[in-house]
Amino acid sequence: MGAYKYLTKLTSNSPPKHTSKKKKIYILRILRNTMEIPMIDFSKLDGEDRSKTMALLHDACEKWGFFQIENHGVDKELMDKVKNLVNKHYENNMKPKFYSSEIVKTVEDKNKLTNTDWETTFFIWHRPDNKINECADLSEELRKTVDEYIDQLIKVAEKLSELMCENLGLQKEHIKESFTGSKGPAVGTKVAKYPKCPHPELVRGLREHTDAGGIILLLQDDKVPGLEFFKDGQWVNIPPSKNNTIFINTGDQVEVLSNGIYKSALHRVMTDKDGSRLSIATFYNPAGDAVISPAKKLLYPSQYTFQDYLKLYSSTKFDDKGPRFESMKTMVNGH
Repeated sequence: MGAYKYLTKLTSNSPPKHTSKKKKIYILRILRNTMEIPMIDFSKLDGEDRSKTMALLHDACEKWGFFQIENHGVDKELMDKVKNLVNKHYENNMKPKFYSSEIVKTVEDKNKLTNTDWETTFFIWHRPDNKINECADLSEELRKTVDEYIDQLIKVAEKLSELMCENLGLQKEHIKESFTGSKGPAVGTKVAKYPKCPHPELVRGLREHTDAGGIILLLQDDKVPGLEFFKDGQWVNIPPSKNNTIFINTGDQVEVLSNGIYKSALHRVMTDKDGSRLSIATFYNPAGDAVISPAKKLLYPSQYTFQDYLKLYSSTKFDDKGPRFESMKTMVNGH
């Protein structure tokens, strides 16, 4: 039996009576560090493994709310360049200001903080209007590189939205159209550094939250950990991204559009005493004026009498219930 299955068996429901409290805690810690994050290989979407890959994606969206993608089509050299230029910008512009801030002084005095985050950030809007040139302190090279990266990344976000729609049985453009509003989906990037922290036990890098928007595509540090997601009653460590994989999580609006089939997951960032973590999170979101509601196809039928349901049930009792629900919706809506 593999380590994951063994530990899951030990920690599911109530552990065996002979398991000591100290051992239970130890097992949970190991499980937290060995849980394998789903990896979606985009190169398998066009071959004989497509069905298996689509099933893996559906499972990740439904049961995890987060996963990784590889062979996604975004240029790896461009991704490396973005990270290198952002780190350079941090060292020259953001780091000095951060370490002279009040939050640093508070933590250095060993005071616990619960209402603020140990991070230094800036935000760039890309769509519907590109406002990167309003970030005056960014170098021209960084702005140009980010623009090139975002052009490629939006294609990945749109592809993911189409794959999710396919798995949900919706028209492939449903998420994109739902996000469009009057000008098209909104795309923005939060660039963050989580600097070295002298007392990690006193402050979070970023407090626990779910993301408000749609699909989040994260280009993160390849060395320094810190990101954690909540799953099955425990916090799961997200390892640094290797080989330029992109980390994905789904936001609140995907949960609403899917009528709760897909989930937005609670997550946080922990501080680190030895390293500064890089996070470049791009949000593929609804426009501000987009009207969001669950996809009608994913809703249960409503506003019918039980008597009407029993009439239909009498002739379909031994059939799958899905078509029966669809028939009830058609009956109620009159078409």
